Amino acid sequence: MSQPTHIAIRQVEKVFGPKTALRDISVDIAPGTFVVLLGPSGSGKTTLLRCLAGIERPTSGEILFNDEVVVGASTFVSPDRRHLSMVFQDYALWPHLTVSQNVAFALQRRGSNRDQIAEKVSALLHRLGIDQLASRFPNELSGGEQQRVALARALAAEVGLILFDEPLSNLDADRRESLRIEIATLARESGATVVYITHDQSEAYALADVIGVLSAGTLVQWGTPENVYREPATPFVARFTGLAGELPVHVEHRRDGRADVTLLLDTPVVVRDCPTNTTVGDDATMFVRPSAVQLHHSASGSGFWMNITDSAFVGRGYEHVGVTDGEIRFTKIFSTERFERGSRAWVTLDTQAVYVMNERSA
Repeated sequence: MSQPTHIAIRQVEKVFGPKTALRDISVDIAPGTFVVLLGPSGSGKTTLLRCLAGIERPTSGEILFNDEVVVGASTFVSPDRRHLSMVFQDYALWPHLTVSQNVAFALQRRGSNRDQIAEKVSALLHRLGIDQLASRFPNELSGGEQQRVALARALAAEVGLILFDEPLSNLDADRRESLRIEIATLARESGATVVYITHDQSEAYALADVIGVLSAGTLVQWGTPENVYREPATPFVARFTGLAGELPVHVEHRRDGRADVTLLLDTPVVVRDCPTNTTVGDDATMFVRPSAVQLHHSASGSGFWMNITDSAFVGRGYEHVGVTDGEIRFTKIFSTERFERGSRAWVTLDTQAVYVMNERSA
Protein backbone atom coordinates (compact mmCIF):
# COMPACT_ATOMS: atom_id res chain seq x y z
CA MET A 1 0.00 0.00 0.00
CA SER A 2 1.31 3.44 -0.93
CA GLN A 3 1.98 6.22 1.50
CA PRO A 4 -0.74 8.92 1.51
CA THR A 5 0.14 12.07 -0.37
CA HIS A 6 0.90 15.37 1.32
CA ILE A 7 -0.37 18.18 -0.93
CA ALA A 8 0.90 21.75 -0.86
CA ILE A 9 -0.86 24.28 -3.10
CA ARG A 10 0.98 27.60 -3.38
CA GLN A 11 -0.64 30.72 -4.86
CA VAL A 12 -2.28 28.79 -7.68
CA GLU A 13 -4.18 30.77 -10.29
CA LYS A 14 -5.86 29.59 -13.48
CA VAL A 15 -7.06 31.93 -16.23
CA PHE A 16 -9.19 30.95 -19.21
CA GLY A 17 -9.17 33.93 -21.59
CA PRO A 18 -10.99 36.76 -19.80
CA LYS A 19 -12.12 34.51 -16.93
CA THR A 20 -10.11 33.85 -13.79
CA ALA A 21 -11.16 30.38 -12.64
CA LEU A 22 -8.81 30.18 -9.62
CA ARG A 23 -7.51 33.12 -7.60
CA ASP A 24 -4.45 32.80 -5.37
CA ILE A 25 -5.29 29.38 -3.87
CA SER A 26 -2.88 28.37 -1.10
CA VAL A 27 -3.48 25.44 1.23
CA ASP A 28 -1.81 22.40 2.77
CA ILE A 29 -3.54 19.01 2.88
CA ALA A 30 -2.11 16.59 5.42
CA PRO A 31 -1.50 12.98 4.34
CA GLY A 32 -4.58 10.79 4.72
CA THR A 33 -7.03 13.69 4.97
CA PHE A 34 -10.45 13.44 3.31
CA VAL A 35 -10.99 16.90 1.80
CA VAL A 36 -14.25 18.00 0.19
CA LEU A 37 -14.21 21.02 -2.12
CA LEU A 38 -17.67 22.55 -1.95
CA GLY A 39 -19.15 25.24 -4.15
CA PRO A 40 -21.71 26.07 -6.83
CA SER A 41 -21.20 25.62 -10.56
CA GLY A 42 -18.46 27.95 -11.73
CA SER A 43 -16.82 28.28 -8.29
CA GLY A 44 -13.53 26.72 -9.45
CA LYS A 45 -13.69 23.40 -7.61
CA THR A 46 -13.50 21.26 -10.77
CA THR A 47 -10.65 23.36 -12.16
CA LEU A 48 -8.69 22.92 -8.92
CA LEU A 49 -9.26 19.16 -8.99
CA ARG A 50 -8.13 19.00 -12.62
CA CYS A 51 -4.99 20.95 -11.73
CA LEU A 52 -4.21 18.37 -9.03
CA ALA A 53 -4.81 15.57 -11.54
CA GLY A 54 -2.61 17.16 -14.21
CA ILE A 55 -5.49 17.53 -16.65
CA GLU A 56 -5.17 21.32 -16.41
CA ARG A 57 -1.99 23.32 -15.88
CA PRO A 58 -2.27 26.37 -13.61
CA THR A 59 -1.42 29.74 -15.13
CA SER A 60 0.79 30.46 -12.11
CA GLY A 61 1.70 29.02 -8.73
CA GLU A 62 3.01 25.67 -7.55
CA ILE A 63 1.61 22.29 -6.51
CA LEU A 64 3.78 19.90 -4.52
CA PHE A 65 3.15 16.22 -3.74
CA ASN A 66 5.24 14.98 -0.81
CA ASP A 67 7.53 18.03 -1.14
CA GLU A 68 8.21 17.38 -4.84
CA VAL A 69 7.00 19.99 -7.34
CA VAL A 70 4.50 18.51 -9.81
CA VAL A 71 3.50 21.92 -11.19
CA GLY A 72 5.70 25.02 -11.19
CA ALA A 73 7.12 27.73 -13.38
CA SER A 74 9.38 25.26 -15.20
CA THR A 75 7.94 21.92 -14.03
CA PHE A 76 4.97 19.87 -15.12
CA VAL A 77 4.64 16.22 -14.13
CA SER A 78 2.22 14.32 -16.36
CA PRO A 79 -0.91 12.72 -14.82
CA ASP A 80 0.40 9.16 -15.21
CA ARG A 81 3.44 10.00 -13.05
CA ARG A 82 1.54 11.64 -10.17
CA HIS A 83 0.64 8.36 -8.48
CA LEU A 84 -3.06 9.12 -8.21
CA SER A 85 -6.38 7.73 -9.37
CA MET A 86 -9.58 9.54 -10.26
CA VAL A 87 -13.27 8.66 -10.08
CA PHE A 88 -15.25 10.64 -12.64
CA GLN A 89 -18.85 11.85 -12.61
CA ASP A 90 -19.55 9.97 -15.85
CA TYR A 91 -17.71 6.79 -14.70
CA ALA A 92 -15.15 6.80 -17.59
CA LEU A 93 -14.99 3.02 -17.81
CA TRP A 94 -13.39 1.30 -20.79
CA PRO A 95 -16.44 0.23 -22.84
CA HIS A 96 -14.64 -2.71 -24.49
CA LEU A 97 -13.47 -4.23 -21.20
CA THR A 98 -15.49 -6.28 -18.72
CA VAL A 99 -15.93 -5.21 -15.11
CA SER A 100 -13.02 -7.42 -14.02
CA GLN A 101 -10.82 -6.13 -16.81
CA ASN A 102 -11.60 -2.49 -15.97
CA VAL A 103 -10.65 -3.00 -12.33
CA ALA A 104 -7.54 -5.02 -13.26
CA PHE A 105 -6.25 -2.36 -15.66
CA ALA A 106 -4.23 -0.37 -13.09
CA LEU A 107 -2.74 -3.54 -11.62
CA GLN A 108 -1.65 -4.76 -15.04
CA ARG A 109 0.12 -1.46 -15.69
CA ARG A 110 2.05 -1.94 -12.44
CA GLY A 111 3.23 -5.36 -13.57
CA SER A 112 1.45 -7.44 -10.93
CA ASN A 113 1.29 -11.16 -11.71
CA ARG A 114 -1.91 -12.78 -12.92
CA ASP A 115 -2.77 -14.53 -9.64
CA GLN A 116 -2.27 -11.36 -7.59
CA ILE A 117 -4.45 -9.40 -9.99
CA ALA A 118 -7.26 -11.99 -9.91
CA GLU A 119 -7.20 -12.15 -6.11
CA LYS A 120 -7.22 -8.36 -5.70
CA VAL A 121 -9.99 -7.82 -8.26
CA SER A 122 -12.16 -10.56 -6.76
CA ALA A 123 -11.79 -9.12 -3.26
CA LEU A 124 -12.70 -5.58 -4.35
CA LEU A 125 -15.71 -6.66 -6.40
CA HIS A 126 -16.97 -8.75 -3.49
CA ARG A 127 -16.46 -5.88 -1.05
CA LEU A 128 -18.50 -3.56 -3.28
CA GLY A 129 -21.23 -6.14 -3.86
CA ILE A 130 -20.66 -6.45 -7.62
CA ASP A 131 -18.77 -9.75 -7.88
CA GLN A 132 -21.71 -11.22 -9.82
CA LEU A 133 -21.11 -8.56 -12.51
CA ALA A 134 -17.49 -9.47 -13.16
CA SER A 135 -18.00 -10.62 -16.75
CA ARG A 136 -20.40 -7.88 -17.82
CA PHE A 137 -19.54 -4.85 -19.93
CA PRO A 138 -20.23 -1.24 -18.80
CA ASN A 139 -23.23 -0.83 -21.12
CA GLU A 140 -24.90 -3.73 -19.30
CA LEU A 141 -24.71 -1.97 -15.91
CA SER A 142 -26.84 0.61 -14.10
CA GLY A 143 -25.35 3.95 -13.12
CA GLY A 144 -24.81 2.85 -9.53
CA GLU A 145 -23.12 -0.36 -10.67
CA GLN A 146 -20.83 1.54 -13.03
CA GLN A 147 -19.82 3.93 -10.27
CA ARG A 148 -19.00 1.00 -7.99
CA VAL A 149 -16.75 -0.40 -10.72
CA ALA A 150 -15.05 3.01 -11.04
CA LEU A 151 -14.51 3.07 -7.27
CA ALA A 152 -13.07 -0.46 -7.31
CA ARG A 153 -10.70 0.54 -10.12
CA ALA A 154 -9.49 3.59 -8.18
CA LEU A 155 -8.88 1.54 -5.03
CA ALA A 156 -7.15 -1.27 -6.92
CA ALA A 157 -4.39 1.11 -7.96
CA GLU A 158 -3.28 1.51 -4.31
CA VAL A 159 -2.12 5.08 -4.87
CA GLY A 160 -1.46 7.85 -2.36
CA LEU A 161 -4.12 10.22 -3.72
CA ILE A 162 -7.67 9.57 -4.92
CA LEU A 163 -9.65 12.34 -6.65
CA PHE A 164 -13.45 12.26 -6.91
CA ASP A 165 -15.24 14.45 -9.46
CA GLU A 166 -18.86 14.67 -8.18
CA PRO A 167 -19.21 10.87 -8.37
CA LEU A 168 -22.75 10.71 -6.95
CA SER A 169 -24.46 13.46 -8.94
CA ASN A 170 -25.88 11.14 -11.61
CA LEU A 171 -27.41 8.66 -9.15
CA ASP A 172 -30.85 8.52 -7.53
CA ALA A 173 -31.23 9.22 -3.80
CA ASP A 174 -31.09 5.61 -2.55
CA ARG A 175 -28.03 4.68 -4.61
CA ARG A 176 -26.35 7.99 -3.74
CA GLU A 177 -26.63 7.37 0.00
CA SER A 178 -25.45 3.76 -0.28
CA LEU A 179 -22.43 4.64 -2.41
CA ARG A 180 -21.55 7.64 -0.22
CA ILE A 181 -21.13 5.25 2.70
CA GLU A 182 -18.99 2.93 0.57
CA ILE A 183 -16.76 5.81 -0.53
CA ALA A 184 -16.32 7.09 3.02
CA THR A 185 -15.47 3.65 4.37
CA LEU A 186 -13.27 2.28 1.60
CA ALA A 187 -11.37 5.49 0.87
CA ARG A 188 -10.46 5.87 4.54
CA GLU A 189 -9.50 2.20 4.82
CA SER A 190 -7.15 2.66 1.87
CA GLY A 191 -5.24 5.30 3.84
CA ALA A 192 -4.97 7.54 0.78
CA THR A 193 -5.41 11.29 0.77
CA VAL A 194 -8.78 12.08 -0.82
CA VAL A 195 -9.95 15.23 -2.61
CA TYR A 196 -13.65 15.10 -3.44
CA ILE A 197 -15.77 17.77 -5.10
CA THR A 198 -19.50 18.36 -4.73
CA HIS A 199 -22.12 21.10 -4.73
CA ASP A 200 -24.21 19.25 -2.10
CA GLN A 201 -23.59 20.55 1.44
CA SER A 202 -25.10 17.50 3.16
CA GLU A 203 -22.74 15.26 1.19
CA ALA A 204 -19.81 17.48 2.20
CA TYR A 205 -20.76 17.44 5.90
CA ALA A 206 -21.13 13.65 5.87
CA LEU A 207 -17.84 12.85 4.13
CA ALA A 208 -15.23 15.45 4.98
CA ASP A 209 -12.47 15.74 7.52
CA VAL A 210 -11.95 19.22 6.06
CA ILE A 211 -14.21 21.29 3.80
CA GLY A 212 -12.89 23.95 1.41
CA VAL A 213 -15.64 26.31 0.24
CA LEU A 214 -15.00 28.04 -3.09
CA SER A 215 -16.77 31.05 -4.58
CA ALA A 216 -15.86 32.67 -7.92
CA GLY A 217 -12.44 30.99 -7.90
CA THR A 218 -11.55 32.03 -4.35
CA LEU A 219 -11.16 29.71 -1.37
CA VAL A 220 -13.40 31.54 1.11
CA GLN A 221 -13.29 29.06 4.00
CA TRP A 222 -11.21 26.06 5.00
CA GLY A 223 -12.19 24.11 8.11
CA THR A 224 -13.87 21.13 9.67
CA PRO A 225 -17.54 20.47 8.84
CA GLU A 226 -18.42 21.63 12.36
CA ASN A 227 -16.49 24.86 11.91
CA VAL A 228 -18.08 25.63 8.54
CA TYR A 229 -21.56 24.90 9.93
CA ARG A 230 -21.21 26.79 13.22
CA GLU A 231 -18.95 29.66 12.15
CA PRO A 232 -19.41 30.43 8.43
CA ALA A 233 -16.75 32.89 7.31
CA THR A 234 -19.04 34.94 5.05
CA PRO A 235 -22.74 35.32 4.23
CA PHE A 236 -22.04 33.36 1.03
CA VAL A 237 -20.76 30.39 3.04
CA ALA A 238 -23.74 30.57 5.39
CA ARG A 239 -26.24 30.64 2.54
CA PHE A 240 -24.57 27.98 0.42
CA THR A 241 -24.12 25.51 3.27
CA GLY A 242 -27.80 25.43 4.20
CA LEU A 243 -30.15 27.91 5.86
CA ALA A 244 -33.75 27.86 7.02
CA GLY A 245 -33.94 31.65 6.86
CA GLU A 246 -32.42 35.03 7.64
CA LEU A 247 -33.54 37.61 10.20
CA PRO A 248 -32.57 41.29 10.56
CA VAL A 249 -31.06 42.03 13.97
CA HIS A 250 -29.50 44.82 16.02
CA VAL A 251 -26.44 43.94 18.11
CA GLU A 252 -26.96 45.06 21.72
CA HIS A 253 -24.09 43.49 23.68
CA ARG A 254 -21.01 41.44 22.75
CA ARG A 255 -18.56 39.30 24.71
CA ASP A 256 -16.11 36.53 23.82
CA GLY A 257 -17.38 36.16 20.24
CA ARG A 258 -21.05 35.98 21.25
CA ALA A 259 -23.73 38.65 21.36
CA ASP A 260 -27.21 39.52 22.58
CA VAL A 261 -29.30 40.77 19.66
CA THR A 262 -32.77 42.13 19.04
CA LEU A 263 -34.69 40.57 16.17
CA LEU A 264 -36.15 43.47 14.17
CA LEU A 265 -39.59 41.94 13.72
CA ASP A 266 -43.03 43.59 14.07
CA THR A 267 -42.62 42.89 17.77
CA PRO A 268 -38.91 43.08 18.66
CA VAL A 269 -37.52 39.89 20.24
CA VAL A 270 -34.31 39.61 22.24
CA VAL A 271 -32.13 36.55 21.55
CA ARG A 272 -29.11 36.04 23.78
CA ASP A 273 -25.70 34.43 23.40
CA CYS A 274 -25.51 34.23 19.59
CA PRO A 275 -22.14 33.52 17.92
CA THR A 276 -21.04 36.57 15.94
CA ASN A 277 -18.20 38.55 14.38
CA THR A 278 -20.07 41.88 14.57
CA THR A 279 -19.64 44.86 16.91
CA VAL A 280 -22.08 46.48 19.32
CA GLY A 281 -24.51 48.81 17.57
CA ASP A 282 -24.39 47.02 14.23
CA ASP A 283 -27.50 46.31 12.21
CA ALA A 284 -26.75 42.81 10.96
CA THR A 285 -28.27 39.54 9.79
CA MET A 286 -28.93 36.38 11.76
CA PHE A 287 -28.34 33.34 9.56
CA VAL A 288 -30.51 30.50 10.85
CA ARG A 289 -29.71 26.83 10.22
CA PRO A 290 -32.68 24.44 9.89
CA SER A 291 -31.62 22.70 13.10
CA ALA A 292 -32.01 25.97 15.03
CA VAL A 293 -35.77 26.26 14.52
CA GLN A 294 -38.25 24.69 16.95
CA LEU A 295 -42.02 24.89 16.43
CA HIS A 296 -44.55 25.03 19.28
CA HIS A 297 -48.34 25.15 19.40
CA SER A 298 -48.36 27.92 22.02
CA ALA A 299 -46.09 30.79 23.02
CA SER A 300 -43.29 29.53 25.23
CA GLY A 301 -40.09 31.46 25.92
CA SER A 302 -38.53 34.15 23.74
CA GLY A 303 -39.78 33.71 20.18
CA PHE A 304 -42.17 34.85 17.47
CA TRP A 305 -45.21 33.67 15.52
CA MET A 306 -45.09 32.10 12.09
CA ASN A 307 -47.80 31.11 9.60
CA ILE A 308 -47.24 27.57 8.25
CA THR A 309 -47.64 27.59 4.47
CA ASP A 310 -46.55 24.04 3.67
CA SER A 311 -45.93 20.74 5.42
CA ALA A 312 -44.37 17.62 3.91
CA PHE A 313 -43.89 14.14 5.35
CA VAL A 314 -40.21 13.09 5.04
CA GLY A 315 -40.31 9.70 6.73
CA ARG A 316 -38.76 10.52 10.11
CA GLY A 317 -41.10 13.46 10.59
CA TYR A 318 -42.23 16.61 8.77
CA GLU A 319 -40.56 19.52 7.03
CA HIS A 320 -42.37 22.84 7.10
CA VAL A 321 -42.31 26.16 5.28
CA GLY A 322 -43.49 29.21 7.15
CA VAL A 323 -43.72 32.99 6.94
CA THR A 324 -43.38 35.40 9.85
CA ASP A 325 -45.86 38.22 10.38
CA GLY A 326 -43.24 40.46 8.79
CA GLU A 327 -43.19 38.30 5.63
CA ILE A 328 -39.83 36.63 6.29
CA ARG A 329 -39.86 33.14 4.79
CA PHE A 330 -38.38 30.05 6.43
CA THR A 331 -37.91 26.63 4.82
CA LYS A 332 -36.73 23.13 5.85
CA ILE A 333 -38.13 23.45 9.38
CA PHE A 334 -38.18 19.92 10.81
CA SER A 335 -40.53 18.63 13.49
CA THR A 336 -41.58 15.14 14.53
CA GLU A 337 -45.09 16.60 14.78
CA ARG A 338 -47.05 17.92 11.82
CA PHE A 339 -48.16 21.55 11.82
CA GLU A 340 -50.98 21.86 9.29
CA ARG A 341 -50.97 24.33 6.42
CA GLY A 342 -52.65 27.54 7.50
CA SER A 343 -51.90 27.00 11.20
CA ARG A 344 -49.91 29.30 13.45
CA ALA A 345 -46.72 28.11 15.17
CA TRP A 346 -44.60 29.73 17.86
CA VAL A 347 -40.92 29.70 16.87
CA THR A 348 -37.95 29.54 19.24
CA LEU A 349 -34.31 29.45 18.15
CA ASP A 350 -31.38 27.36 19.35
CA THR A 351 -28.46 29.80 19.37
CA GLN A 352 -25.97 26.97 18.78
CA ALA A 353 -27.22 26.82 15.17
CA VAL A 354 -27.40 30.50 14.24
CA TYR A 355 -24.68 32.97 13.29
CA VAL A 356 -24.84 36.78 13.23
CA MET A 357 -22.76 38.76 10.77
CA ASN A 358 -22.73 41.84 8.58
CA GLU A 359 -23.29 41.68 4.84
CA ARG A 360 -19.95 43.45 4.48
CA SER A 361 -18.36 40.21 5.70
CA ALA A 362 -18.93 38.87 2.15
